[in-house]
Amino acid sequence: MSGGGAEAPLWQPTPDRAAATLLARFMQRAGRRSYAELHRWSVERREEFWSLVWDFCDVRGKRTGPVLVNGDRMPGAQWFPQARLNFAENLLRRRDAADAIVFWGEESVKRHFTHAQFYALVSRLAQALRAAGVRKGDRVAGYLPNLPEAIAATLASASIGAIWSSCSPDFGVQGVLDRFGQIEPKVLFCADGYRYGGKEFDSLDKVREILPRLPSVQHCVVVPYVGRAGPGPGVALEQFIAPYAEHEIAFEQVDFNHPLYILYSSGTTGVPKCIVHGTGGTLLQHLKEHQLQSDVRPGDRLFYFTTLGWMMWNWLVSGLASGATLLLYDGSPFLGRGRVLFDFADAEGMTHFGTSAKYVDAIAKLNLKPRETHKLDKLRIMLSTGSPLVAEGFDYVYANIKQDLCLSSISGGTDIVSCFVLGNPVGPVWRGEIQAKGLGMAVEVFDESGRALASGKGELVCTRSFPSMPIGFWNDADGSKYRAAYFEKYANVWWHGDWCEETAHGGLVIYGRSDAVLNPGGVRIGTAEIYRQVEQLGEVVEAIVIGQEWEGDVRVVLFVKLAEGSKLDNALVAKIKQRIRDNTTPRHVPAKILEVADIPRTKSGKIVELAVRDVVHGRAVKNLEALANPEALELFRNRGELAS
Repeated sequence: MSGGGAEAPLWQPTPDRAAATLLARFMQRAGRRSYAELHRWSVERREEFWSLVWDFCDVRGKRTGPVLVNGDRMPGAQWFPQARLNFAENLLRRRDAADAIVFWGEESVKRHFTHAQFYALVSRLAQALRAAGVRKGDRVAGYLPNLPEAIAATLASASIGAIWSSCSPDFGVQGVLDRFGQIEPKVLFCADGYRYGGKEFDSLDKVREILPRLPSVQHCVVVPYVGRAGPGPGVALEQFIAPYAEHEIAFEQVDFNHPLYILYSSGTTGVPKCIVHGTGGTLLQHLKEHQLQSDVRPGDRLFYFTTLGWMMWNWLVSGLASGATLLLYDGSPFLGRGRVLFDFADAEGMTHFGTSAKYVDAIAKLNLKPRETHKLDKLRIMLSTGSPLVAEGFDYVYANIKQDLCLSSISGGTDIVSCFVLGNPVGPVWRGEIQAKGLGMAVEVFDESGRALASGKGELVCTRSFPSMPIGFWNDADGSKYRAAYFEKYANVWWHGDWCEETAHGGLVIYGRSDAVLNPGGVRIGTAEIYRQVEQLGEVVEAIVIGQEWEGDVRVVLFVKLAEGSKLDNALVAKIKQRIRDNTTPRHVPAKILEVADIPRTKSGKIVELAVRDVVHGRAVKNLEALANPEALELFRNRGELAS
């Protein structure tokens, strides 16, 4: 089994700190003495486990009948089939004067919503949506920055039993149509614009293009943000809700498996898949992940750097159900020489700092030392996802951000709107390792033939059903697209598409997407193994690696984006190759190393190895609208160096 290479953990909670966690209380209720014992029970006795999660997290709803029907089928299992609840009711538990949401729009806008103010806004929006004809099962869409009003519109929709779906405002017209055109929303919320890097960008011109091509939209509601003057393409938010005063919200009780969200696959292999997530499964899974795996307690201040185009936004929203204040930030995280998010943390007493591994890499390159410039005295937990957090990223966090910190690398995805592997606040943090398999998640590592591996690298799978599995794909009546996405590789087993290895400590290391795994000479190599080495070099800002089909085999090709003033000469090529050879194996060493000015990525920040591989091989790349910078793909096309 693999480990992070350290003989001692980087961090371990004191006995008092561990005992004070919600997870410790839950373990007492479950009668289990260790995380390993609790996890084993949670997958072997799933019905007891998820029933206890419901009770422990105080889910508001009516639970009757069995916990699980057809539990041995995947897909086909049904969780809490007779239960009834409302998602918004579970998030709007408070109506007091404490902060529900704090919003920073870069350094220009700062706003606070109390629980009472936020409830009032949701109440008025829900009445306005009902008056606009929105009914249970209708779709409501948001094309919005990460604003408090976006969450209010989400919960107002959910209070009626409508289905919410969203995109961030940096999506182009076709990207929005590729998504919302499939689900036909009745109402579209948008903003007048957004800010990024100190600049303002208009949204309304794009909305004017979108609306004639989205005929299902009967009402367009414009949220003011950047203060664009002039008439908009729809009705202003204040005008939309003006006729309605606050009153008790009529929460529509829906089935546990009633649709709540539609999310979209972010790949570049065709029109995005519309993934439908259920009300109860999303709520129950997020409550578990917040309270048990992230120790989110009432009064905590939860932050995740995200946009409405990434499932971590949906994950963040659910923090209200655990009594947390949500800290929302919209814009560039690199303002103030990269300090703005740490300014936010100090100013607002952030307890949970959620970000991406790429952000950690970037501030390490900037030589940022928040530990020396900020107090961060309330910060207990740091969360990282989006791509694997390499061992050196762990070193950076503990050396330069805070020593007494539970650093939880987490991994899951849009597909499950949650995580398969994540934090354990009562356990140690080992260098380069994700702490634990998620409770209730029967995660294993399989070889190609579907055998569980006790050691070595393989495919991340989940062998038993869980509540936050999608209830299906939109416009997939027979379920064939859904089955093809996750269940064709291994029968009755969820195949997730991550290349990983279990560690001696019961954690995991993820080496990248298994469909992007390199295969020179038949040996499978995870791309993250190469990135970890290359991106430690000061000359390299970022890299992307692919396998190029060559003379009946595959050769490794590495593209590097260099720091200003650096040059890809023979000496640097030799240095890169030597570092990879010394720290991995000779098979990892690229056959070719080429320079590029930019690296293409999705709007949620993930680099797109498959799209680059297609361009290099002269194949078409579909769904370019999923990319934040599709023009960067041209840097990889028809490279003469790859013809020999």
